[in-house]
Amino acid sequence: MTTEIEPQSLQNLSLKSVKRALDLFSPAHDQLAPPDPESKKVRLSHKIQVAFGGVEPVSKKPIRRAEYNNEQIAPSNALPGQEGAKEVQKGVKEKALAVFGPTLPPRTLIFLLYLYRDDADNGSNYRNDNTVLPAFGSSSERFSVLSFSSSYLYKLSVMTLHVRNLSTSALMERIPSRWPRPEWHAPWKYYRVIQGGHLGWVRSVAFDSSNDWFCTGSADRTIKVWDVASGVLKHTLTGHIGQVRGLAVSNQHSYIFSAGDDKQVKCWDLEQNKVIRSYHGHLSGVYCLALQPTLDVVLTGGRDSVCRVWDIRTKVQTFALSGHDKDVCSVFTRPTDPQVVTGSHDSTIKFWDLRYGRTMATLTNHKKAVRAMALHPKENAFVSASADNIKKFSLPKGEFRHNMLSQQRATINAVAVNEDGVMVTGGDNGSLWFWDWKSGHSFQQAETIVQPGSLESEAGIYAACYDQTGSRLVTCEADKTIKMWKEDENATPETHPLNFRPPKEIRRF
Repeated sequence: MTTEIEPQSLQNLSLKSVKRALDLFSPAHDQLAPPDPESKKVRLSHKIQVAFGGVEPVSKKPIRRAEYNNEQIAPSNALPGQEGAKEVQKGVKEKALAVFGPTLPPRTLIFLLYLYRDDADNGSNYRNDNTVLPAFGSSSERFSVLSFSSSYLYKLSVMTLHVRNLSTSALMERIPSRWPRPEWHAPWKYYRVIQGGHLGWVRSVAFDSSNDWFCTGSADRTIKVWDVASGVLKHTLTGHIGQVRGLAVSNQHSYIFSAGDDKQVKCWDLEQNKVIRSYHGHLSGVYCLALQPTLDVVLTGGRDSVCRVWDIRTKVQTFALSGHDKDVCSVFTRPTDPQVVTGSHDSTIKFWDLRYGRTMATLTNHKKAVRAMALHPKENAFVSASADNIKKFSLPKGEFRHNMLSQQRATINAVAVNEDGVMVTGGDNGSLWFWDWKSGHSFQQAETIVQPGSLESEAGIYAACYDQTGSRLVTCEADKTIKMWKEDENATPETHPLNFRPPKEIRRF
């Protein structure tokens, strides 16, 4: 015959064990066992040894508080085995204590008052001849104990008092931060939204040198020309069979150059409003386009990982600047060396020499794809934007200056800088941040608003460009709209104060 064993929890078993122990050893079940003086003495002496085992007295003569306040005390920062633990400075009385334990936080004094009892029978007679006094070092406030009595510890009283910081940090001269303080800039706001013009994502924008009109390229395969003052559509150019990813307006001729995902680079004559030249040679989509300011050449980069240099007049490919491992998505040119700078999805930036078609330098500071770059209109410097950070470099050698002081935490597709030192970056999540160029401080963090009927995911900003004066900004967005921004005229440093804190350390990579 088998009997089933009732399952019991661990708590029930432990309670049963405790009850059996009480039944065996406890004389009175309603009272706890009286404290054992010997065990308490052993326990307290062990705590004292753990807490103050590294404290050794230099002088066993007790120091009174009045004498301590009136007389000078040597610093107590000697370590074991050093000569400073044995010798005291000349002319200073030997009242310092050597402390080998951890230091306590500044501006705090902890006075430990130990009251000892002579024996267990005479509990009313205490002696406090063993005292604890603070010993101030040159760098922090330390504490030490002179000696301990043979009788056990009876009472411990801890009092915390906030006093004046006597460390040398209060006497040191405060050095101002070397980080440049940002200039005050008025916040920006959008004053016009152009909608209904494009039927797809607006991917590129370029201004005319006369500052009368600007053009935009879209995923609807069209190029539209807009009036800057009124925002009215002036003309529409059709001819691409893929979305238009790059635009540039010539300063020397009445030409517009466009590049798209259809592998084509076209030259449009604005007097005839038609394509007069096409440049064939890319093996895949063309993502970026730039014009050389002094030479009649156009540069294009695309998905085939090559930046190609074209002669505008003869349509001949002069160079194929190959060296990147992934897509070339940003390019700009300069009249002096390095004449061509390209950014790629392989997280590198390359400087090119147009005379020989060779690489001059390669920058590997970024860890993510470099999707956008912008050249400062006055300084010999440029900025590159990536998902990891926004970095500033100097030209012509490409020395790294510093990172921007904040992280936008978005895939940055557009960067633009004006002559006043206002840099703007647009992300794929609709964030539009304005930065001070000199210091890298973000003084405004705006969010674009999607148009009614659009999805929340269509808040991305694909392109941004200032006009020739730098007072107006045009952003091209994924909700098929074009927004125009300007500074707030009513803003003052009092209404919009500058909230800037210099960084504690400067990252040099």
